[in-house]
Amino acid sequence: MEEKKLNKFMDQAINDEILEKLSLKNRYQFLNTTLMTALEPEQLNFLKKAEKFCIRYEKKNDITHSGDEDLYEWIPDFGKEGLISRVHPFDEIDLSYPENGLAVELLRCLALNFFDPQFSMGGGATVLAINPVYEHHENIPIRLEVLKKFVTGETPGAILITEPERGSDAVHMLSLCEEQPDGSFILNGEKIYNTNAPKAGYVVAYATAEKNNGNTMAQFLIDTTWDGWNCDRVFIPWVPRVWLGHEHFVNLRVPKEFVLGGIGKGREHLFEGLVPERIGIALDSTSQCWNAIAHAAIYVNNRKQFDQEILKFQGVGFLLTDLWARLTNVTLGLLRFCEKYDEKVEKFGGELPKNLSQAMVASASMFKYHCTSLSMQICYEAANLMGGAGLCDNTLMHDLLNISRIQEIVGGSRQIQQYIMSMAMRTLYKMTGI
Repeated sequence: MEEKKLNKFMDQAINDEILEKLSLKNRYQFLNTTLMTALEPEQLNFLKKAEKFCIRYEKKNDITHSGDEDLYEWIPDFGKEGLISRVHPFDEIDLSYPENGLAVELLRCLALNFFDPQFSMGGGATVLAINPVYEHHENIPIRLEVLKKFVTGETPGAILITEPERGSDAVHMLSLCEEQPDGSFILNGEKIYNTNAPKAGYVVAYATAEKNNGNTMAQFLIDTTWDGWNCDRVFIPWVPRVWLGHEHFVNLRVPKEFVLGGIGKGREHLFEGLVPERIGIALDSTSQCWNAIAHAAIYVNNRKQFDQEILKFQGVGFLLTDLWARLTNVTLGLLRFCEKYDEKVEKFGGELPKNLSQAMVASASMFKYHCTSLSMQICYEAANLMGGAGLCDNTLMHDLLNISRIQEIVGGSRQIQQYIMSMAMRTLYKMTGI
């Protein structure tokens, strides 16, 4: 027993009784009890099913969530269980998930984030690669094959937008693509900060026919075994088990069947993916908040100081319940957005009209902006309420605290979201005719 503890923690700082109460099973129970009035019965059933798999998987594989575990080794097993992505039904690749859509994706994120926050973050990057391949596979066999590999966990995926000299400016790219007579393309350029890229078998990437001209953008599916693909790891200390890439394209040839969108189509494809991308980040950020609240709620109901549970001290109890209330309200709003999005996708046969999709861009930025900010606040305050127990390696709180610090940056920085929202407000003002 003592040897196992030493392998799991540098040192056990939380007593056995409280540490046992903070188990994955108990944190799930807190989540389910809190959300049972907000979720439909079928939604709660899906959540519990995903949770049950995670609990059994953790126990069966003796997972400790320590720094020496390779979370990428878990992906195939979660793929077989259908827990890589539930945004789409995936009938095209003979999976046919009956529970699908953004609302189900929220539940999937909750289950996986409680299991392991870094694993959930890496999985989110695969989802970003899945979406454009799903939308633009055109029933071409190799695209369907890659899509199935992503969804079933045969390989993680990555999406390559950010460049060293462009940051959150996704339009004015410097990476170049040159179309060849046979319909293939030659790519030259550089990308950076792309989650999963060093581990991915395939990636989705963007480049332009003319530097800084977003109207000449194209979209590609790339096999990372091809000549001309070079990828190094960018180490982000806050997420030490997640691999981010720094890529160089050197005369990289992309065959015609791997071109998801030719010159002029890339920008359109890029922007249609912004709603699910930013909502996906909001889903994971919200899941981080619930994981942190669950940790703190269990801890302060069991940790005693001055002969009483520390929840009873106003400085602790009032702060935690304020965070809980804010999170609950945001979650209800996010769930409502996801449900309405799913309804509209079904109504319009799986593809939103362009004007409706564009209208949702502002809402997606609002949720991404608000949820990532809330994650930073809640994860810090929850860890603070737990004192040293919230910072040591005995729980996942240190992971939550670290990841919450980068969520405002990934997928477009906080300032970019504010800019998008301000432009949306300007458009709405003009529509009023005032």
